[in-house]
Amino acid sequence: MDAREFKNVLEAVRHLVRKDVVPREREIEADDDMPEDIRRKAVDMGLFGYTLPEQYGGMNASVLEDALLCFEFGYTTLAFRSMFGTNIGIAGQVLVNYGSQEQRDAWLPRLAAGQVASFALTEPEAGSDPSGMQTRASDTGDGHYEISGAKRFITNAGKADVFMVFARTADAGEKPADGISCFLVEAGSPGLTVGPKDAKTGQAGSWTHEVFFDQVRVPASALVGGMEGKGFGAAMRSLAKGRVHVAALCVGAGERLLEEAVTYARTNKQGGAPIGRFQLVQAMLAEMRTELDAARALTLEAARRYDTGEDTKIGPSTAKLFASEMVNHLADRAVQIHGGTGYMRETTVERIARDVRVMRIYEGTSEVQKLIIGRALLRDA
Repeated sequence: MDAREFKNVLEAVRHLVRKDVVPREREIEADDDMPEDIRRKAVDMGLFGYTLPEQYGGMNASVLEDALLCFEFGYTTLAFRSMFGTNIGIAGQVLVNYGSQEQRDAWLPRLAAGQVASFALTEPEAGSDPSGMQTRASDTGDGHYEISGAKRFITNAGKADVFMVFARTADAGEKPADGISCFLVEAGSPGLTVGPKDAKTGQAGSWTHEVFFDQVRVPASALVGGMEGKGFGAAMRSLAKGRVHVAALCVGAGERLLEEAVTYARTNKQGGAPIGRFQLVQAMLAEMRTELDAARALTLEAARRYDTGEDTKIGPSTAKLFASEMVNHLADRAVQIHGGTGYMRETTVERIARDVRVMRIYEGTSEVQKLIIGRALLRDA
C-alpha cells in the first residue's frame, strides 16, 4: 500500500479496536464468542484478507504493515484478531505461496470476503516436531486421496469453511519432515468431524477444537500445489512469517498492560496517596516500558528485514522469542502493581495475563525458537 492508503487503514483499524471492540471485551469474555456485528465490520474493512494479493480481494500488506496493524489488534482481546488470523496468516499464506493457480483462484477471494480457513497441523504426538505425525493421506488410484487421522488445538475449526490439512503421503525419510503433504479439505466433507470447543485458560471468543478424519475422500486436485512432500516446507514458511505477526501482537498487548498499570498507579491510593509515589512501583513501570520499547524495535526491524529478504528465519524467531517472553513479564508486573485487585476477574490485566500466556507456545514454543536461532547461527558460520 502507498503511505496515505496505509495510514487510512491504520486509523480505521485503531478506531474499530478502540471504539467497538475494547468497550465489549467483558461481553466477549462472558459469551466466549465474537459478536456478529463486530465480525461483519472486520469483513467490511477487509481484515479477513489484508495480507492476501490484491487480485484476490486482499490489500497485499507487507510484513511491516502487518506488524503495525498487529500493534493495534494486540491492544484488545486477542480473540478479535483470531477471527481472521488464520486467513491472513498461516492458512492463507500456504495457498498464496504453494497453491496452484486454480486453488488460489477458487479460495483466496472467498477468504478475503470473510470465509474462514483453518490450519490443521498439530497432533497429540506432533507439534513443533513433525516426526510423530500420524494422519495419513493414501492415494486410492482413482484420482482421489483418503485422509485418516486426528488433529488438536485447531483454531477456528468450528467456524471453518476449509481446512489446510497436513498428512503423510509417505513414511519419513532421512528427515522427519519428508513425506508430509498438504490438502484443501472443505468443511462438511463426509468423514470430517469437529469436536467440541476446547476449554482454554484464556482468549475467550477464540475457539480451538479437535478435528477427526475418517477416510475423508478428496480429489487429487485438493493436493496443495499438486505435489506430494511439500507440506512441511509450506507450513514452516507460513509459520516463520507468522512469528513476526505474533511478536507484534505481543507488543500491542504490552502497550495495553503498561497503560493499565500506569493508570492504576496514578489513581489507586494507599496511605492517602497514589501508589505511584513508591519507588519500587516506579521501577516496575520503568522495566515494563524498557522491555516494551525493545520488543517493538526488534519486531519492526525483523519485519523490515523480512520484507527485503535479508532475514526470513532468524529475525522472526528472535522477535517472537523476545516479544512473547516480554509480554508475559509485563503481565506479571501489571498484576503485581494492581495487587489483590489484579487477581480478580473483573480487571483487564488479569484477562490479558491469561490471554498472552499461550504466546510463548503457539507458532513455535520459546524453546523451539532458541533451537532455530542457535542452529541457524552455527550453520551460517
